[in-house]
Amino acid sequence: MLESIWFLLWGVLWAVYFMLDGFDLGLGTLFPFLARTEEEKRYVLNAMGPFWDGNEVWLIAAGGVTFAAFPRAYAIMFSGLYTALFLLLIALILRGVSLEFRSKIDNPGWQKIWEICLFLGSFLPALLLGVAFANIFKGLPLDEQGIFRGNLFTLLNPYGLLGGVLFVLLFAVHGGLWMALRGSGDLERRSGRMASKLWAVLTVVLVLFLAYTAVATKLFTNYLKSPLWFALLILPVGGLVLSRVYMGTQEWLKAWLASALTILGVTAFALVGLYPALLPSSLNPAYSVTIYNSASSPLTLKIMLGVALIFVPIVIFYQFWAYKTFSHKLEAKDLEYEEAY
Repeated sequence: MLESIWFLLWGVLWAVYFMLDGFDLGLGTLFPFLARTEEEKRYVLNAMGPFWDGNEVWLIAAGGVTFAAFPRAYAIMFSGLYTALFLLLIALILRGVSLEFRSKIDNPGWQKIWEICLFLGSFLPALLLGVAFANIFKGLPLDEQGIFRGNLFTLLNPYGLLGGVLFVLLFAVHGGLWMALRGSGDLERRSGRMASKLWAVLTVVLVLFLAYTAVATKLFTNYLKSPLWFALLILPVGGLVLSRVYMGTQEWLKAWLASALTILGVTAFALVGLYPALLPSSLNPAYSVTIYNSASSPLTLKIMLGVALIFVPIVIFYQFWAYKTFSHKLEAKDLEYEEAY
């Protein structure tokens, strides 16, 4: 029972991370295509500036939960996928540094370097996360000792790359809607049009990914055993449709929330398909790392559950305050603060 509770919490942490940091990563990916003037660039930077570091707390929490609740899964993941996770870490560091360093020197060459770093530090994490999770859905070549029998190029298979493209598009649409919500004038309209165009591509890729998933993975096994779980498709499908409807009426907050629902639905659908596996083995299902053969002791899980019930609400309250305080439409005065990007 405790193992299932922690699997659920683990999934919730990843879902929240994708929903929140997803728009930051998406907006950073769109940065070279949205912002045309120096003022617009600063608007885009300040649209994500107050949030990106707080959003990454959820990534740290997801990694921490993996380490504490499922240490064997953590050890296998961070050894077998070391290169991919190292690249992810470097890219995330690059994004944070670029946000802070770009405005330190008023020089076009200096600023251009950090703008490129911002793009790479946003695009690569989205791509790598998609590739990593798609390969987990597909199954990793794990032997009976939990050793990863592959390398970085093993992960760059067609299904994994399609998962990477899916994540990039999910986050790009999410980021475009966030900029439409926070921007005004030409920047708002341009961001809305960009999100609308990418929505059509996202829809096609999502359908292809689901079809490929049915062929390349065993994610649908749990659904075939209990068809009622197919009701979960209401979340991603409903979110996808509603986001397009609200884009048409330019109700950007509703469109962004619907996009968040899509991301939540896709994550939930994948987690139900994975359960109880954390790292399925493509070599032999018996070698799979599950919530049962990788979990910490019951006492550890109980203590951690108590800690989580105390501190997770605190983090949620802080983030609610941050979003309530800084989610207004950006104005010229917001660029004049010393703390502005």
